Amino acid sequence: MIQPALDLVIAALEKIRETTDRAPCASRNALERLRSACSVAASLREASLPSTERQTQQTTSNKAQALALVRERVRGCTKCAHLASSRTQTVFGVGNPDAEIMFIGEAPGADEDRQGEPFVGRAGQLLTRIIKAMGFAREDVYIANILKCRPDMPAGSFGNRAPTPAEMQICRPYLLEQIDIIQPKVLVALGAVAVEGLLGSRGAMRELRGRWHSYNGTPLMITYHPAYLLRNQSPSEKRKVWEDMMQVLERLGKPISEKQRNYFL
Repeated sequence: MIQPALDLVIAALEKIRETTDRAPCASRNALERLRSACSVAASLREASLPSTERQTQQTTSNKAQALALVRERVRGCTKCAHLASSRTQTVFGVGNPDAEIMFIGEAPGADEDRQGEPFVGRAGQLLTRIIKAMGFAREDVYIANILKCRPDMPAGSFGNRAPTPAEMQICRPYLLEQIDIIQPKVLVALGAVAVEGLLGSRGAMRELRGRWHSYNGTPLMITYHPAYLLRNQSPSEKRKVWEDMMQVLERLGKPISEKQRNYFL
Protein backbone atom coordinates (compact mmCIF):
# COMPACT_ATOMS: atom_id res chain seq x y z
CA MET A 1 0.00 0.00 0.00
CA ILE A 2 2.96 2.38 0.52
CA GLN A 3 4.00 2.65 -3.15
CA PRO A 4 0.49 3.39 -4.56
CA ALA A 5 0.05 6.09 -1.92
CA LEU A 6 3.37 7.67 -2.85
CA ASP A 7 2.42 7.55 -6.52
CA LEU A 8 -0.83 9.39 -5.75
CA VAL A 9 1.05 12.08 -3.81
CA ILE A 10 3.55 12.56 -6.64
CA ALA A 11 0.74 12.75 -9.24
CA ALA A 12 -1.09 15.36 -7.15
CA LEU A 13 2.05 17.48 -6.78
CA GLU A 14 2.69 17.28 -10.53
CA LYS A 15 -0.87 18.43 -11.23
CA ILE A 16 -0.47 21.39 -8.87
CA ARG A 17 2.76 22.39 -10.58
CA GLU A 18 1.16 22.20 -14.05
CA THR A 19 -2.09 24.02 -13.26
CA THR A 20 -0.97 26.84 -10.94
CA ASP A 21 1.65 29.57 -10.95
CA ARG A 22 2.79 28.68 -7.45
CA ALA A 23 5.19 25.79 -6.89
CA PRO A 24 3.94 23.11 -4.49
CA CYS A 25 5.48 23.15 -1.04
CA ALA A 26 5.57 20.85 1.95
CA SER A 27 6.61 21.06 5.57
CA ARG A 28 9.91 19.56 6.74
CA ASN A 29 7.93 17.06 8.82
CA ALA A 30 5.93 15.90 5.79
CA LEU A 31 9.09 15.52 3.68
CA GLU A 32 10.75 13.49 6.41
CA ARG A 33 7.74 11.17 6.63
CA LEU A 34 7.82 10.67 2.86
CA ARG A 35 11.53 9.82 3.00
CA SER A 36 10.87 7.37 5.79
CA ALA A 37 8.04 5.74 3.83
CA CYS A 38 10.28 5.39 0.76
CA SER A 39 12.95 3.77 2.88
CA VAL A 40 10.47 1.32 4.36
CA ALA A 41 9.11 0.47 0.90
CA ALA A 42 12.59 -0.19 -0.44
CA SER A 43 13.39 -2.41 2.53
CA LEU A 44 10.18 -4.39 2.05
CA ARG A 45 10.89 -4.89 -1.65
CA GLU A 46 14.43 -6.03 -0.92
CA ALA A 47 13.27 -8.41 1.82
CA SER A 48 10.78 -10.03 -0.57
CA LEU A 49 13.55 -11.02 -3.02
CA PRO A 50 15.23 -14.44 -2.87
CA SER A 51 18.56 -14.22 -1.02
CA THR A 52 20.66 -14.93 -4.13
CA GLU A 53 18.88 -12.27 -6.18
CA ARG A 54 19.15 -9.83 -3.27
CA GLN A 55 22.90 -10.44 -3.01
CA THR A 56 23.30 -9.99 -6.77
CA GLN A 57 21.45 -6.67 -6.69
CA GLN A 58 23.55 -5.49 -3.76
CA THR A 59 26.77 -6.46 -5.55
CA THR A 60 25.70 -4.72 -8.76
CA SER A 61 24.68 -1.63 -6.81
CA ASN A 62 28.01 -1.55 -4.97
CA LYS A 63 29.93 -1.88 -8.23
CA ALA A 64 27.88 0.86 -9.87
CA GLN A 65 28.52 3.17 -6.94
CA ALA A 66 32.25 2.43 -7.00
CA LEU A 67 32.40 3.10 -10.74
CA ALA A 68 30.49 6.35 -10.27
CA LEU A 69 33.12 7.56 -7.80
CA VAL A 70 35.93 6.79 -10.23
CA ARG A 71 33.95 8.46 -13.02
CA GLU A 72 33.74 11.67 -10.99
CA ARG A 73 37.50 11.67 -10.45
CA VAL A 74 38.05 11.14 -14.16
CA ARG A 75 35.64 13.96 -15.00
CA GLY A 76 37.73 16.43 -13.04
CA CYS A 77 41.13 15.04 -14.06
CA THR A 78 43.69 17.56 -15.36
CA LYS A 79 46.82 15.39 -15.15
CA CYS A 80 47.30 15.82 -18.92
CA ALA A 81 46.74 19.58 -19.13
CA HIS A 82 46.80 19.61 -22.94
CA LEU A 83 44.05 16.95 -23.11
CA ALA A 84 41.97 18.54 -20.34
CA SER A 85 41.96 21.84 -22.22
CA SER A 86 41.11 20.37 -25.63
CA ARG A 87 38.50 17.75 -24.73
CA THR A 88 34.76 18.34 -24.92
CA GLN A 89 34.24 15.88 -22.06
CA THR A 90 35.82 12.77 -20.61
CA VAL A 91 34.74 9.37 -21.93
CA PHE A 92 34.73 7.02 -18.95
CA GLY A 93 33.09 3.75 -20.00
CA VAL A 94 29.68 2.22 -20.45
CA GLY A 95 27.90 -1.06 -19.81
CA ASN A 96 27.04 -3.61 -17.17
CA PRO A 97 29.03 -3.37 -13.90
CA ASP A 98 28.66 -7.17 -13.64
CA ALA A 99 29.79 -7.80 -17.22
CA GLU A 100 31.48 -11.10 -18.04
CA ILE A 101 33.32 -9.46 -20.95
CA MET A 102 35.14 -6.14 -20.93
CA PHE A 103 36.23 -4.66 -24.27
CA ILE A 104 39.14 -2.22 -24.13
CA GLY A 105 40.05 0.22 -26.92
CA GLU A 106 42.71 2.88 -27.15
CA ALA A 107 41.12 6.35 -26.91
CA PRO A 108 37.99 8.33 -27.77
CA GLY A 109 37.59 9.76 -31.25
CA ALA A 110 35.65 12.83 -32.30
CA ASP A 111 32.24 11.13 -32.05
CA GLU A 112 33.04 9.74 -28.60
CA ASP A 113 34.36 13.10 -27.39
CA ARG A 114 31.13 14.73 -28.52
CA GLN A 115 28.76 12.12 -27.04
CA GLY A 116 30.74 11.09 -23.94
CA GLU A 117 30.46 7.36 -24.69
CA PRO A 118 33.11 4.99 -26.08
CA PHE A 119 32.76 3.32 -29.48
CA VAL A 120 29.81 5.23 -30.93
CA GLY A 121 31.29 6.07 -34.34
CA ARG A 122 31.64 3.73 -37.32
CA ALA A 123 34.09 1.47 -35.48
CA GLY A 124 31.71 1.42 -32.52
CA GLN A 125 28.81 0.40 -34.72
CA LEU A 126 30.86 -2.53 -36.00
CA LEU A 127 31.80 -3.49 -32.44
CA THR A 128 28.10 -3.45 -31.51
CA ARG A 129 27.39 -5.83 -34.42
CA ILE A 130 30.14 -8.16 -33.20
CA ILE A 131 28.73 -8.12 -29.66
CA LYS A 132 25.22 -8.84 -30.97
CA ALA A 133 26.50 -11.72 -33.13
CA MET A 134 28.06 -13.18 -29.98
CA GLY A 135 24.60 -13.33 -28.41
CA PHE A 136 24.96 -10.29 -26.15
CA ALA A 137 23.42 -6.84 -26.11
CA ARG A 138 25.76 -3.88 -25.86
CA GLU A 139 24.32 -3.26 -22.39
CA ASP A 140 25.42 -6.74 -21.26
CA VAL A 141 29.15 -6.07 -21.69
CA TYR A 142 31.41 -3.26 -20.52
CA ILE A 143 33.30 -1.02 -22.95
CA ALA A 144 36.15 1.31 -22.03
CA ASN A 145 39.34 2.85 -23.39
CA ILE A 146 42.90 3.15 -22.14
CA LEU A 147 42.64 6.93 -22.46
CA LYS A 148 39.61 8.80 -21.12
CA CYS A 149 40.19 11.97 -23.18
CA ARG A 150 40.38 12.36 -26.93
CA PRO A 151 44.03 12.91 -27.94
CA ASP A 152 44.35 16.53 -29.02
CA MET A 153 44.94 17.38 -32.66
CA PRO A 154 46.77 20.35 -34.21
CA ALA A 155 44.49 23.22 -35.19
CA GLY A 156 42.93 22.72 -38.59
CA SER A 157 43.79 19.01 -38.78
CA PHE A 158 41.30 16.18 -39.01
CA GLY A 159 41.11 12.56 -37.89
CA ASN A 160 42.46 11.04 -34.71
CA ARG A 161 45.90 10.32 -33.35
CA ALA A 162 47.04 7.45 -31.15
CA PRO A 163 47.75 8.24 -27.50
CA THR A 164 51.39 8.56 -26.51
CA PRO A 165 52.99 6.08 -24.06
CA ALA A 166 53.21 8.89 -21.48
CA GLU A 167 49.50 9.71 -21.82
CA MET A 168 48.56 6.05 -21.47
CA GLN A 169 50.74 5.62 -18.41
CA ILE A 170 49.09 8.58 -16.70
CA CYS A 171 45.55 7.43 -17.50
CA ARG A 172 46.06 3.69 -17.06
CA PRO A 173 45.30 3.62 -13.28
CA TYR A 174 41.71 4.65 -13.98
CA LEU A 175 41.26 1.65 -16.28
CA LEU A 176 42.81 -0.65 -13.69
CA GLU A 177 40.24 0.56 -11.16
CA GLN A 178 37.44 -0.19 -13.62
CA ILE A 179 38.76 -3.72 -14.16
CA ASP A 180 39.18 -4.30 -10.41
CA ILE A 181 35.60 -3.18 -9.74
CA ILE A 182 33.91 -5.03 -12.61
CA GLN A 183 36.03 -8.21 -12.31
CA PRO A 184 35.14 -9.49 -15.79
CA LYS A 185 35.73 -13.13 -16.65
CA VAL A 186 37.41 -12.16 -19.93
CA LEU A 187 39.18 -9.05 -21.21
CA VAL A 188 39.30 -8.27 -24.93
CA ALA A 189 41.98 -5.81 -26.08
CA LEU A 190 41.11 -4.15 -29.37
CA GLY A 191 44.25 -3.32 -31.31
CA ALA A 192 47.95 -2.90 -30.66
CA VAL A 193 47.61 0.40 -28.81
CA ALA A 194 45.19 -1.12 -26.30
CA VAL A 195 47.64 -4.00 -25.82
CA GLU A 196 50.45 -1.53 -25.16
CA GLY A 197 48.29 0.36 -22.68
CA LEU A 198 47.46 -2.84 -20.79
CA LEU A 199 50.70 -4.81 -20.98
CA GLY A 200 53.21 -2.01 -21.43
CA SER A 201 54.65 -3.39 -24.66
CA ARG A 202 53.59 -3.53 -28.27
CA GLY A 203 53.99 -6.43 -30.64
CA ALA A 204 52.83 -7.46 -34.08
CA MET A 205 49.10 -8.11 -34.05
CA ARG A 206 49.47 -11.15 -36.29
CA GLU A 207 51.53 -12.73 -33.49
CA LEU A 208 49.46 -11.51 -30.53
CA ARG A 209 45.89 -12.12 -31.67
CA GLY A 210 44.02 -15.38 -31.62
CA ARG A 211 45.58 -16.86 -28.49
CA TRP A 212 45.07 -16.40 -24.80
CA HIS A 213 47.15 -14.04 -22.70
CA SER A 214 46.68 -13.08 -19.06
CA TYR A 215 46.27 -9.73 -17.35
CA ASN A 216 46.59 -9.87 -13.56
CA GLY A 217 45.06 -13.34 -13.62
CA THR A 218 42.19 -12.44 -15.97
CA PRO A 219 42.15 -14.20 -19.36
CA LEU A 220 42.97 -11.69 -22.10
CA MET A 221 42.09 -12.11 -25.77
CA ILE A 222 43.81 -9.78 -28.21
CA THR A 223 42.16 -9.04 -31.53
CA TYR A 224 42.10 -6.39 -34.24
CA HIS A 225 40.47 -3.03 -33.60
CA PRO A 226 37.15 -2.59 -35.48
CA ALA A 227 38.67 0.45 -37.20
CA TYR A 228 41.23 -1.86 -38.79
CA LEU A 229 38.42 -3.94 -40.29
CA LEU A 230 36.88 -0.76 -41.72
CA ARG A 231 40.16 0.02 -43.44
CA ASN A 232 40.83 -3.57 -44.48
CA GLN A 233 37.69 -5.17 -45.87
CA SER A 234 39.35 -8.53 -46.50
CA PRO A 235 36.98 -11.38 -45.53
CA SER A 236 39.95 -13.31 -44.13
CA GLU A 237 40.79 -10.50 -41.66
CA LYS A 238 37.16 -10.19 -40.57
CA ARG A 239 37.01 -13.95 -40.07
CA LYS A 240 40.07 -13.79 -37.80
CA VAL A 241 38.29 -11.39 -35.45
CA TRP A 242 35.20 -13.60 -35.40
CA GLU A 243 37.30 -16.67 -34.61
CA ASP A 244 38.82 -14.74 -31.70
CA MET A 245 35.33 -13.97 -30.43
CA MET A 246 34.30 -17.62 -30.66
CA GLN A 247 37.27 -18.43 -28.44
CA VAL A 248 35.88 -15.89 -25.96
CA LEU A 249 32.48 -17.58 -26.04
CA GLU A 250 34.07 -20.98 -25.49
CA ARG A 251 36.07 -19.61 -22.56
CA LEU A 252 32.85 -18.36 -21.01
CA GLY A 253 31.15 -21.72 -21.56
CA LYS A 254 28.57 -20.22 -23.90
CA PRO A 255 26.95 -22.47 -26.52
CA ILE A 256 27.94 -21.68 -30.10
CA SER A 257 25.34 -22.33 -32.78
CA GLU A 258 26.10 -23.62 -36.26
CA LYS A 259 25.03 -20.23 -37.59
CA GLN A 260 27.60 -18.53 -35.38
CA ARG A 261 30.36 -20.92 -36.45
CA ASN A 262 29.69 -20.08 -40.08
CA TYR A 263 29.28 -16.35 -39.45
CA PHE A 264 31.37 -13.68 -41.18
CA LEU A 265 31.44 -10.05 -40.10
